[in-house]
Amino acid sequence: MIDSKFFAGECVVAAVGIDLEGCKHVLGLWHGATENSTVVKSLLEDLVSRGLDSERKMLIVIDGAKALRKAVKMIFGEQALVQRCRLHKMRNVLDHLPKELQPQARWRLQRAWAQKDPKVAEKELSKVARWLEEPWPMAAVSLNEGLEETLTVQRLKLQRELVRVLSNTNVIENCFSQVSYRTRRVKQWQSPQMILRWAATTLLWAEKHFRRIKGCDHLHALEKSLRASDTHTTLKAA
Repeated sequence: MIDSKFFAGECVVAAVGIDLEGCKHVLGLWHGATENSTVVKSLLEDLVSRGLDSERKMLIVIDGAKALRKAVKMIFGEQALVQRCRLHKMRNVLDHLPKELQPQARWRLQRAWAQKDPKVAEKELSKVARWLEEPWPMAAVSLNEGLEETLTVQRLKLQRELVRVLSNTNVIENCFSQVSYRTRRVKQWQSPQMILRWAATTLLWAEKHFRRIKGCDHLHALEKSLRASDTHTTLKAA
């Protein structure tokens, strides 16, 4: 999972990994003025240089930021199966709608994503987009952008509880919320070095208190699905 946090206008991008036991690990972080593709690319290149296997299929969960998606594609290409955060997607769609229409749109999106079959889910999401297209075209555009990547976890045929955990970026956002709590009394950020020291220290402190993710008993099924996908890609290329 990849996400960013701002300290006094300075951006820190971090990556958190989940092992087969469901334990979360802070993998790395990088500093930049903004969350752009160069900063994210540098973080991912650093992870690869420290041993992350970029030739192996992996599930990467991100929000809807185009910079994140671009960087992931540049470094991992087809080896990255990207899951777009559904909570961010829903928020972006609802922000284009009047308040009185938001509950109905939220319900329709949740019902579509709850479908076990990804083809049925995609069909339902397309219906929601068509429903929005005439009166609120920008909401429809927001929904259609990267729509298929909100269904990656379904295509991997994961258990429902694990789908709920891996279909959004809550895991890494919760890490950053603990960082916010530990740094709440810092009033002056003197330099990027100070920001990086505090971000790294508080993330590592938070790591000691991480709980295993829900549905972790099914992570071996995820690994199996990723390996099967990797084998299929290799055979297709050959």
